[in-house]
Amino acid sequence: MSATARAVLCALACAAAAWIAAAAPPHARADEGDRAEVRAAGICGRASSARLRLRADDGRIRVDLSVRTPKTGTWRVTILHERRIARRVRVRARAGGGFELRALLPDFVGPDAVRVRAVAPRGESCSAGAVLPGS
Repeated sequence: MSATARAVLCALACAAAAWIAAAAPPHARADEGDRAEVRAAGICGRASSARLRLRADDGRIRVDLSVRTPKTGTWRVTILHERRIARRVRVRARAGGGFELRALLPDFVGPDAVRVRAVAPRGESCSAGAVLPGS
């Protein structure tokens, strides 16, 4: 194997390891009603921040997304559930406050992976993801 091929293979292995480490699910906890809940911080650009909360709720998953941003505008939000588009919505951000979004998804058997991506009018984006353990 040539030195160039080894370098490319090493770079791919490092990128895969970094992706796996970044995609590691946050820890879940159960509240007093034995409902699983997961919270995750989002990754945003510029001056925004995002939080994602997943909670098992009577055979459904309640998805709560909170984005804090200093500017107003209409954000496009896409929710992926098990790698499929579950919802696409537009949400208006308030000045100095941002926005909050709640959605209900079906709770499949076993763990459920949910990812959310929000894109601002000028291209800024926020993304967050978590895995809700199965019951």
